[in-house]
Amino acid sequence: MKYIFRLALIISVIQITTNVCTAQNSINAAGGNANGSGGSVAFSVGQVVYTTIKDTSASISMGVQQTYDIKNVGLNEAALKISLVAYPNPTTNDLTLVVNEFKNEKLTYQLIDMQGKLLLLGNIAAQQTQVNTTLLASATYFLHVYNQQNQQVQSFKIIKK
Repeated sequence: MKYIFRLALIISVIQITTNVCTAQNSINAAGGNANGSGGSVAFSVGQVVYTTIKDTSASISMGVQQTYDIKNVGLNEAALKISLVAYPNPTTNDLTLVVNEFKNEKLTYQLIDMQGKLLLLGNIAAQQTQVNTTLLASATYFLHVYNQQNQQVQSFKIIKK
């Protein structure tokens, strides 16, 4: 009787352990390991399952290949007859703002962080204007361009590395 009880207990523990303890498992098209001075990371392409961990200040999506989106978030080129370009994006030091067909319009720019705080403000006095981003932290910002009537001409989503 004791033998049967012990055997049933051992089988139950093994069954519970195998049901509870599962490792990550997916069928991937490709993958590998990347190593650098800051650490290492294992990556894969074609993952089926992912997990998201959220906090009040950040979120991490594990198991998902993240897209790298660079978008113009506003454009009213037809009414103003000008075209604006901001590069390089992502940037590390200086951002160049180019106004194609510049005709001495009185344009200004504002660099705003994701919380809406105004960080930089300046005038656009030539076809090319340098915006110094050296002292800014690595993050995503918005660069808004305004005309002399304080109407927003165009906005850019800027990524600072």
